[in-house]
Amino acid sequence: MAASDSTELTADTKKIVQNLRDTLNTVLVGKSDVIELVMACLLARGHLLLEDKPGLGKTTLAKAVAKAIAGSFARIQCTPDLMPSDVTGFNIFNQKTREFEFRKGPVFSDILLADEINRSTPRAQSALFEAMAERQVTVDDTTFGLSPTFFVIATQNPLDNHGAYPLPQAQLDRFAMKLSIGYPAAENEDEMLATAVGNSRLDRSDIATVLDLKTLQRLQDEVSNVELSDAVRKYLLALGHQTRNDPRITLGMSPRGLLTWQSLAQAHAYLDNRAFVTPDDVQAVARPVMSVRLETDSDSIDTLVDELLQSEPIPVHG
Repeated sequence: MAASDSTELTADTKKIVQNLRDTLNTVLVGKSDVIELVMACLLARGHLLLEDKPGLGKTTLAKAVAKAIAGSFARIQCTPDLMPSDVTGFNIFNQKTREFEFRKGPVFSDILLADEINRSTPRAQSALFEAMAERQVTVDDTTFGLSPTFFVIATQNPLDNHGAYPLPQAQLDRFAMKLSIGYPAAENEDEMLATAVGNSRLDRSDIATVLDLKTLQRLQDEVSNVELSDAVRKYLLALGHQTRNDPRITLGMSPRGLLTWQSLAQAHAYLDNRAFVTPDDVQAVARPVMSVRLETDSDSIDTLVDELLQSEPIPVHG
């Protein structure tokens, strides 16, 4: 679809999106680029992996997202003794009714924080990834549906690998993107310290609820309808195929990865108040999409992505 044939977001939708943006930016001050990608991941119905050092606001961000969308929040502290039933829930025998009752696990939430996901064993990880992929869990041959807005924010510490269980590439591919928050700028950190005097900055009860889950689903549906022209779609496809043919890359983009990339490009366009995707949208989400799923033995992912984007001709009309 050409730009002239598309329609912009309604005034009401633009207001909702901006309110969500403003609210989350009060949580991670000075990290508007990160917030934009988190919002794109949420609106694209993806899941997010945050790989960063401790204490940079990952938990606070997850709680703020839940509060902003009026969603339920649950947290799993991943440890080696975590069992699959600790994730999904389990059946327990009721002595009074003489029947088994299902006790729901933390996956029955709208926003789930899986803290230090690589600390849990492969069995526990697998239970979570079924929920992420299918938005359902199976316990004792019974399948339970999860929230249609189920959104996982998983974290891992890139510096401490002792006692960790690295996620296999097939599981990493379940995440839409990987981000790092990074340290705040000096002026933002100074503001945080000044504000904390006489006030608990760890209590995010002041976060405003700016939309409900029904509205979130509407926004997600609108994102899925954002148009891609043939030229832009073929551009994305060519970039994906490059990752499979580049000798520096041991594992390239899967078809599922390309679908995820397309959805995130649609979300990026939507957040920019457009009903059509441009090559700029494809490029804007390329690094977080590729960083979670490409394997390379030599070059850094960031350098590799930049070179791939520069080597592929950009379509003139998209």
